Amino acid sequence: MRAARIAAVGVLGAAAAVLVACSPPVSAPTASPHPTGGVRVTPGSPAPTPTPSDTATTPPPAGGGGTASGYPWHRDIVSTTFWVGEIFDPGADDGSQELSTYDSDWLGSYGGCDGVVAGGGCRTEARTAANDYFPTSMTPRENPFYLDLPYDDVNDPTGFAQRDAVVPWAGQEPYRSHRGDHNFSYLKNRWVQLVRGDRVCYGQIEDAGPGEYHDARYVFGADDARPVNTRYGGAGMDVSPALTGCLGFPELDGIAPGVSWRFVEASEVPAGPWTRLVTTSGVR
Repeated sequence: MRAARIAAVGVLGAAAAVLVACSPPVSAPTASPHPTGGVRVTPGSPAPTPTPSDTATTPPPAGGGGTASGYPWHRDIVSTTFWVGEIFDPGADDGSQELSTYDSDWLGSYGGCDGVVAGGGCRTEARTAANDYFPTSMTPRENPFYLDLPYDDVNDPTGFAQRDAVVPWAGQEPYRSHRGDHNFSYLKNRWVQLVRGDRVCYGQIEDAGPGEYHDARYVFGADDARPVNTRYGGAGMDVSPALTGCLGFPELDGIAPGVSWRFVEASEVPAGPWTRLVTTSGVR
């Protein structure tokens, strides 16, 4: 959960917001059927024949339909980076990534700092495809491909009260059997497909934010609404260092525009570095 950024990032966010406001509309990125960001092809081997799951990774044209599972695209979203163990504002209620809205000991559950411990703090690090974008100084116990979206369906009173009406899969099992259960999240561990340029990656939801916690129209709506959040360049999500590397962000800890995303079912997620270690833990 991200309530404040350091001053340098705040300045960058303001600049990014001005740039977006002054630029003409940008169409959704067109993904390569075999992106360099997530799927690796052995050098010298012929390109594999696209499968239905490969061709489904390309965002539809503006105004187009959703997906095989019916979930719509959210196009050209600004994202920031966060990581397990980060403390960016000790004075804020949601200023520490040692816990998440779904896990009161996220740091312990994950296995430690998702980066490098230096100078008494947990710092991020560059991630590369050579190591499947995994951390280099620790062994994670949960999926390093994680993200948040601005809807907290457990601890935010509005988010909890509205989740049965707004979450598309609320009527399915096992969610339907957990109506009224504060110890069960409809969002934790759900899969998201992300596209930036020719990079296609996947991650699991493990927190809520940035800045807002019941932005149902943006998160679940079908009209490509903009995030309510106006801070951090109007960011609509935070992504982990693994996703920062996979998506080719220009900075390790900054603000990156141009991310398109959609919910996908677990059955639609292709094998890749994001499936090496899948998080299955519940709220705790």
